[in-house]
Amino acid sequence: MSKFWSPFVKDLVPYVPGEQPKLTKLVKLNTNENPYGPSPKALAAMQAELNDNLRLYPDPNSDLLKQAVARYYGIDAAKVFLGNGSDEVLAHIFHGLFQHDRPLLFPDISYSFYPVYCGLYGIESEPVPLDEQFQIRVADYARPNGGVIFPNPNAPTGCVLALDAVEQIVKASPDSVVVVDEAYIDFGGETAISLVDRYPNLLVTQTLSKSRSLAGLRVGLAVGHPDLIEALERVKNSFNSYPLDRLAIAGASAAFDDREYFEKTCQKVIDSRNTLVAQLEAKGFEVLPSAANFIFARHPQHDAAGLAAKLREQGVIVRHFKQERIAQFLRISIGTPEQNQALIDGLGEL
Repeated sequence: MSKFWSPFVKDLVPYVPGEQPKLTKLVKLNTNENPYGPSPKALAAMQAELNDNLRLYPDPNSDLLKQAVARYYGIDAAKVFLGNGSDEVLAHIFHGLFQHDRPLLFPDISYSFYPVYCGLYGIESEPVPLDEQFQIRVADYARPNGGVIFPNPNAPTGCVLALDAVEQIVKASPDSVVVVDEAYIDFGGETAISLVDRYPNLLVTQTLSKSRSLAGLRVGLAVGHPDLIEALERVKNSFNSYPLDRLAIAGASAAFDDREYFEKTCQKVIDSRNTLVAQLEAKGFEVLPSAANFIFARHPQHDAAGLAAKLREQGVIVRHFKQERIAQFLRISIGTPEQNQALIDGLGEL
C-alpha cells in the first residue's frame, strides 16, 4: 500500500463499471445505454453553446435546467437538485442524508454503488433480501433505520414496484429519508415524484443517461422537499460549485423540453424489449418481468458465465455478475432491433 494514502483508502472496494470495449465492431448490450441518439434539439442546443462563452463559468445553480425539469413534472424549481450524473447526486445523498446512528436499508440484489458509498462515507448498512421471485418485499422495510434506498425499477433485475407499494415504504419510515432511485423509470414504471408534496422524507433521483440518451453528458437530478434539497446544495457547494458545464445545462434542458422525441424513443425500446423477451423465452430462457431498458435472464441448461464468454466470441457483450444469488443470470441491455437480432443469432450458434 502506498505510504502516501489516507488510511481509509486501502479498505475501499470501488465500484466496477460495465466494460467499455475499445473495439467498435462489438454489439454492446452490457451498460444499459440507449440505442437511439439524443434529441436533435438537445444536440442543436449544445452546438449553439460551442462559442466564446466557454471561457466563462457556467451558472452554478443550473437554473435553466432546474426550470426545464420543473416544467416537465409540474413542480416548483426549489424542489430540484442537479449533479454530474445521478451517481454524484447519490454520493451527496449518502454523505448529507444517510450518516446516522441506525443502518441504511437497501435490497441485497441492487445497484452495486450503494455498498461502495457506504464504505466511502463509513455508513452502516443492512442489505434486505429480495423474495424468491427477486421482488422487493415492502413489509421488510418497516423497521428502524437510518434511511432507505432502492432503485425502481430495480437493477439489475428490472423488476418494478407499483406506486402504492413505494408509498407504503415511504410511509413506514417517517423519521428517515427514503430515496427512490428512478434511473429506469421511463421504460415502464410510474414516478414517485407525484408523492413528494405529501412526504417530506421522500427524495426521487433520476438520470438523463438512459431514457434521454445522454450518458456521455453526465446529468442527474433529485426531486424532493426544499429542506432535503438545501442539504444537498450545502454538500455540493462544499465539494464542487460547478458540477454541470454550459453544454450539459443547454443540452439537458432541451432534452427535457423535447417530450415527443423522448416518448417515441422510449416506446421503441419497450417494443424491442417485448420482442426480445418472447424470443428468449422461446429458446428456454427464464426472463424476469422487466420495466427497464434491460432484461435479466437465465437458462436452466447453460452456465451464465459460459454463455457470456461464448457470446463475446460471437461479438456480443452482455453483463454477468458473480454475486451468488444472481450468478446464473445475464443482464442484457435492449439494443436496436438489429443488435437484438445479433444476440439471438449468437445464441443460435451456441
